[in-house]
Amino acid sequence: MTDRTEEPTHHQPPAAPPEPPATPRPLYQRRPWPGGFAERLTDPLPGLGAMLRAARQGALRPGASARYAAAGLPFAPEPVPEVDPGTVAVSWVGHASWVIRIGGLTVLTDPVWSRKILGTPPRLTPVGVPWTQLPPVDAVVISHNHYDHLDAPTVKRLPRLTPVFVPAALGEWFRRRGFNQVTELDWWETAELPAPGGPLRFDLVPAHHWSRRGLLDTCRTLWGGWMLTDGAGQRVYFAGDSGYGHWFAEIGARYPGIDLALLPIGAYAPPWLLRSVHTDPEEAVRACDDLGAERMAPMHWGTFSLSAEPPLEPLVRVRAAWRAAGRLPEDLWDLPVGGARVLD
Repeated sequence: MTDRTEEPTHHQPPAAPPEPPATPRPLYQRRPWPGGFAERLTDPLPGLGAMLRAARQGALRPGASARYAAAGLPFAPEPVPEVDPGTVAVSWVGHASWVIRIGGLTVLTDPVWSRKILGTPPRLTPVGVPWTQLPPVDAVVISHNHYDHLDAPTVKRLPRLTPVFVPAALGEWFRRRGFNQVTELDWWETAELPAPGGPLRFDLVPAHHWSRRGLLDTCRTLWGGWMLTDGAGQRVYFAGDSGYGHWFAEIGARYPGIDLALLPIGAYAPPWLLRSVHTDPEEAVRACDDLGAERMAPMHWGTFSLSAEPPLEPLVRVRAAWRAAGRLPEDLWDLPVGGARVLD
């Protein structure tokens, strides 16, 4: 790894099919994968020098006054909406965890119900949807293996027959824990799960990010976002974790008509360290435009203290950026933790 402090330069995307593959991959199929995916990085990862510089500057956590401001973070839990198979609804649990009701199924994204994760202070806001109030979970999607997106204690609470959709080479982590209905996909691949509203399609799409869970497994597993498409063609895009770059326009070109984009807006300061792997609020709004998405719901803020920006700053900035972009106010679903919205 090399120390990198200059502005990121995103490489051109590799050649790829002009549209999503028409044939879904078989569910729960074990597949051979390469030993790593470092060639998928769009920027070099920060090296030891950059991390030491950030630590010296105290740039990895907000200051004491900013942490105190976390008391004003929006938290307004409400019941998970009851919807029919033709209606889409989302509930924000916090961070990158959502309850998505689509096609008659309930899908969890990057479920983290723990009060604390490795290397961070406890949650700034409580869990937005208590575990006991969840509807039966029909599927889980994981964007990548970082601890704030893949939480072992939460996964342990899931029934072992829960269908799980993960990026390439991450399936073995689940199989070791007794999950056998695990589908691993590469970028641009798709799988379908039977649903009351017609087959629910799960497409893994690229992200400007990386993966690591231990000291020696950097980029051994893939990372990405998920496109969920129901039988009526309604689409919800879950970005997972990503910096800003060319992939958003590519995703929008391949998947037209995105109804709702769940996009990260936090963990961006200092930008010289984090810009290549996390979007800031303004970049998230640009990504929404690149995607051609009609609506945006911000996430990845207000839950865990992962970086140096004040806890409420991402919300203030994303609202300002949305107005500056001339977007309709009602199309920014700036939910409180625990909030829910139904797609009309």
